[in-house]
Amino acid sequence: MNITITQASANATKALQDAIDSCFKAGGGAITVEDGDYHISGLRLRSNVKLYLKSGVHLIATRDIEAYNILKDDTLEPIPESEYTDVLWSKATPERCNDFITKCGSRWSNAIIRLLYAENAGIIAEEGAVIDGSNSYDETGEEHYRGVHGISMYHCKNLEFSGYTIKDTGNWAHCGYFCKDLTFKNLTVLAGHDGVHTGACDNVTVENCKMYTGDDCVAGFDILGLVVKNCIFNTACSCFRLGGTNVLIEDCVLVGPPKYCFRGSLTKEQKRDGAPSETGRKTTLSAFTYYSDFTLKVRNTPENIVMRNCSFENLERFLHYNFSGNERWQLGCSLKSIAFENIKAKNVGMSLCAYGDPKRPVNITMNGCEFSFGTEQSEFIRTAYFDKIRLKDVKVENVNGNALKSWGGNGEIVGDNVSGISIGITDATEPFTCKPI
Repeated sequence: MNITITQASANATKALQDAIDSCFKAGGGAITVEDGDYHISGLRLRSNVKLYLKSGVHLIATRDIEAYNILKDDTLEPIPESEYTDVLWSKATPERCNDFITKCGSRWSNAIIRLLYAENAGIIAEEGAVIDGSNSYDETGEEHYRGVHGISMYHCKNLEFSGYTIKDTGNWAHCGYFCKDLTFKNLTVLAGHDGVHTGACDNVTVENCKMYTGDDCVAGFDILGLVVKNCIFNTACSCFRLGGTNVLIEDCVLVGPPKYCFRGSLTKEQKRDGAPSETGRKTTLSAFTYYSDFTLKVRNTPENIVMRNCSFENLERFLHYNFSGNERWQLGCSLKSIAFENIKAKNVGMSLCAYGDPKRPVNITMNGCEFSFGTEQSEFIRTAYFDKIRLKDVKVENVNGNALKSWGGNGEIVGDNVSGISIGITDATEPFTCKPI
């Protein structure tokens, strides 16, 4: 079935949802949305249905946070009662009830467009189509201000998202949990929060995207099979905040400082009023920050993370792996191995951090990499509990000291054609400190 939606539709939300439902009941179809402004609230996209957005389409999300509580009224595909929860966001602790994240019927999982138990669906757009989240605000939401996600996916398979610009989302632009075969291509993400964030997902592809985010660009953990290629990034937090198995990041570029701020740095009044994201904290925190908390039980040992042919400029840190205990959202399951190949990192603010797990010491490989620091550092990597660190064809600038400063659990360091540092280990005498991200 093919349906066309025009700007003349009196109620855009109803017109779009009716079209989605009609296609779904017919076994699938395509919905073409013609150019124009469409003021919408919560929509549910269903299996075998794709939205095609023309170039001038502007989907404008309401800031009425209650308008996204749509699931109880959905009699066409009711979700299991077990997926509903009244648990709201609370600060992360190992004892926290995480139902607000893991259950698709929670308030936290609300989105402008959501897909639940859906297959073979997606949103395909021409360049110039825009989904505007309007900086939605929810005082009961995450960190007591974040509103709804842009697009959320739970228990889905084979979804495709391409072509559109998504901006000013109240929480993550794309949120996926317990999904397989997700593709994000040729997207532009502006301001808001995380660009693409997935948990407990398999086979995720992010390709040819541009992300200028107020939060992390690509994030998530318990990911099995992630490929990020040919992307341009700019962020007020971390370019990658990831934990996963078989992760490949290649041919990507990040240049700081960020264009948009982290909205958590705005005043309560600015958040509540949906102020633009041009003011507030504008610092690019890291190229790669490890992520694995207690929200999910990790299915596979996090390892074989490879980053190659990428460049980074003007950021506080390049690598931030801290299993020391003062960042609980890194403590769910430790990292076994990570490799960097043909990386250029310029004007980095501080030494790399690789504090591993005594029970699973980390392995780090660097091959053909160049690092320069904005101010002189006394060591290249601040570390503990590593198995082996291999440096080959590595050039380091503005470090006056050994390659490593260690807080214990030393393994082997191997250097081949390394310049700018001594291949040695300085034993730390002071307590370990690392500013959390």
